[in-house]
Amino acid sequence: MNEPENRPRAFALMPFIVFAAFYTGLSLKAGDFYRISMPAAFAVASASAFLLDRRRTLSEKVESYARGMGHSDIMTMALIFILAGAFTGVARASGAVDAAVAIAQALIPSRLMLSGTFLVSCLISLAVGTSCGTIAAVTPIDLGFASAMGTDPAMLLGAVVGGAMFGDNLSLISDTTVAATRTQGVPMREKFLSNIFIAAPAALVALVVYGLIGSGAATTASVAVTGRHLLLVTPYIFILILALFGVNVMALLFAGTVISAALGFSLGCFGALESVDIAGKGMLGMSETLIVAMLAGGLFAIVRDAGGIAWLVQAAGRIMRGPRSCEAGIALLTAAVNAFTANNTVAIVIAGPVARECAQSRGMDPVRTASILDTASCIVQGVIPYGAQILIALGVARAANMPLDGLSVVTRMYYPMLLAIAVAASIALRLPRSGQRYTAA
Repeated sequence: MNEPENRPRAFALMPFIVFAAFYTGLSLKAGDFYRISMPAAFAVASASAFLLDRRRTLSEKVESYARGMGHSDIMTMALIFILAGAFTGVARASGAVDAAVAIAQALIPSRLMLSGTFLVSCLISLAVGTSCGTIAAVTPIDLGFASAMGTDPAMLLGAVVGGAMFGDNLSLISDTTVAATRTQGVPMREKFLSNIFIAAPAALVALVVYGLIGSGAATTASVAVTGRHLLLVTPYIFILILALFGVNVMALLFAGTVISAALGFSLGCFGALESVDIAGKGMLGMSETLIVAMLAGGLFAIVRDAGGIAWLVQAAGRIMRGPRSCEAGIALLTAAVNAFTANNTVAIVIAGPVARECAQSRGMDPVRTASILDTASCIVQGVIPYGAQILIALGVARAANMPLDGLSVVTRMYYPMLLAIAVAASIALRLPRSGQRYTAA
């Protein structure tokens, strides 16, 4: 097949506009950003993409779309998502998440309620790799403390959600980390080491702020930690330590799933056959994410072949003349996409290939690009009132007879604000640098 010349064309970006208009418009009309199916929105945008580029036949465009769906980066990402789903499902069923919460609560003095809540959320989300799961696990416990101690529940939820976004950004098994590293072709360990120099200072300042605000709280009894708790969290520790040494993440997730299943079986949490069923359901729980990743890959391919990405890179080149402006542009692009989609993983999948093209054309460090992609998406995801994280926190608060509005929580979330400042400073100073040892391939 003879490919037509891939000339830059602004009109080729129309499917992205269709996606944003369809998804955001209907979500606003429904008053619920989780009422509209993300795969359906991508299907509509993909249908519009097939109407573009009359130089190519429908069969050629379908073939291009299929190649994009089956790209090695997308398929590798999908495999990691599947394994992560299995691990998360088995670990939760074995009681590992509850054990992590109990240990974290016991380590933090309850008189430091707000700073302790923030730190607990940071540690748990870093271990389990999901902000939503962390919020769902931590919020009910801490709201119980808040009612007894008179702590501002909106401030408490701000600490929980902010801490959860810290781990979502940094965890080696987070779907945002997987998406950012795969789209830029860099090892997770390198992205983590680069990212932590941006996120850690912001987290430390937030910890101090929460400590100063909540240091006068009364003391409550801490949670008793048993040997069972320590045993149940060993898979998380196993994954975190070995991942930092560069062990393949798919091997780690598979091993972590087996270890969690063995622990759950030996402790009587479930039977051998039940563990297989739990792992399978965990995999199926990632189905929407997998479908979205594949549809986004196909949509990107057909838009790229129609000249849309070439035009976007060309237009960005007029603004992104140097490394700093390029990094700032990547951060703003990711943030904008995230605001439209209300999903940080999807935002990275969409913005990642564009960021990769821009970074490669300027010889930029792909580790830095992956770090900025992930961080920018997590900043926006944490503060949009219609994001899953805020909605879960508000839902738990309503169930606990503490009805709150999203704005009251967002205005008390100091960590995302501090993280935005840290990213801006990192871009201005171009620190940290990894030496450009990796090339996105």
